[in-house]
Amino acid sequence: MRRSGLRRKPKLLVGGLALALLCALAAPSVRVLVAPARAQGTTAQQPPAVSPAPPAQDDDVERVETDLVNVLFNAVDKHRSFVTTLKADDVRVFEDNAPQQFTIFERETELPLALAILIDVSSSQDETLPYEQTAARAFVNSIVRPDRDTAAIVSFTGTATVEQEPTGDHAALERAINRVQIVPPSPKDERFEYEQAEQAEVVPAEIEATGLPGSTALWDAIWATSNELLTQTAPRARRAIILLTDGDDTTSRIRREDAVTAAVKANAIIYAIGVEPVCDCPFEKKALRKVAEETGGRAFFPTDTIALNAAFAQIQQELRTQYLVAYVPTNKAHDGSYRRIRIELVNPELKRQQGVRLTYREGYFAKRPGNSAPTRRPTTKRLARPPRPPRRPRKP
Repeated sequence: MRRSGLRRKPKLLVGGLALALLCALAAPSVRVLVAPARAQGTTAQQPPAVSPAPPAQDDDVERVETDLVNVLFNAVDKHRSFVTTLKADDVRVFEDNAPQQFTIFERETELPLALAILIDVSSSQDETLPYEQTAARAFVNSIVRPDRDTAAIVSFTGTATVEQEPTGDHAALERAINRVQIVPPSPKDERFEYEQAEQAEVVPAEIEATGLPGSTALWDAIWATSNELLTQTAPRARRAIILLTDGDDTTSRIRREDAVTAAVKANAIIYAIGVEPVCDCPFEKKALRKVAEETGGRAFFPTDTIALNAAFAQIQQELRTQYLVAYVPTNKAHDGSYRRIRIELVNPELKRQQGVRLTYREGYFAKRPGNSAPTRRPTTKRLARPPRPPRRPRKP
């Protein structure tokens, strides 16, 4: 059954995407550093308590273990316009309800981006994939700065396949996007074999490697991308996953909550672009909205060129225009526990008159001893599937 929606005007869709991205990039990029108010007893000649962070280029990354917690946030007013005039004394930061003394407060527009574009290649995307590919090409050509940013291209069905390792090379990214192809559904007998193998004591190596071709292991793909690809990027890079999918997960080993946890541990934001399938297949808007918002991102479901322009302009602006606060937590334990973050506005004018609202990731996982550097992954096309959940014991 055919349904109305985004695909009714595919040419306008792609044109709108390119226009939105190019317009957003036309705005000049300005780095603004903001110092907090002086503490009592300081004089005008004393240095401010907050100092800017060093440039985030690869050659300048300080690769030592640190307890510094970095939190990026956006501020929008009641008209949904970005607020770019916040000062350090306008906000307070709490971790597990304990106030934190931040050492860095600055406006971030130049941190490098580390993106992973995940493209659903299950059969439900058959008719929409060509338009997604054209849109993805326009996106990477507009947003990726070859000398600073990187993007990876990952296709996913039963497993996630790296079409292109993180790079700033536009031509390589375009070639990878062009290679992406729909994987047809597996025959019924292969599906039965897969289901039996997943319940076996030991999963056969071939099925462990491929999953079920033609299915949709969306949560597994997010987990693998977060754990294997994004953790390899520069520590101070602004990490984000861009999802192109209908959100209908069919064969993941893990739950949506586990995918969110993996993204949070990798300090990655998820932006979901919900693409309604042409076939009479599920369109899981709620799931996409949750996985995006729980990582500090957003979900978009464009149905016309106006909505599309607004969605991609918003992603572009959010990634390029954010504030950074950084602090050393008062809780010094390296126990791997989840710590909740809260940023409060303390300027009453901003809250009452302008209706300013802050968006940010709401927590992070503390480090464990000895895990300062990620293990470098082998350069393979397929990303590893997550471990199986514990199997139910067989009845005697």
